[in-house]
Amino acid sequence: MSETPQFDPKAMIELIETRMPFGKHQGCRMIDLPETYLVWFAGQGFPEGKIGRMMQSVYEVKLNGLESLFDPLR
Repeated sequence: MSETPQFDPKAMIELIETRMPFGKHQGCRMIDLPETYLVWFAGQGFPEGKIGRMMQSVYEVKLNGLESLFDPLR
């Protein structure tokens, strides 16, 4: 029996507040990273650590067409 994933409002707020610390889109909010950039990382491998996990979370949201979840929080 699989467990239902839990929504973490604190994690969502952190995605909104955190800015990309490196690369082409340095300074951009994580939620505003272009999908093509995230797709490239998905193919190459996301960075280790918290930033990589956050990028992967944003990628999954965008991949599943749920980007509108961010709209009221912008």
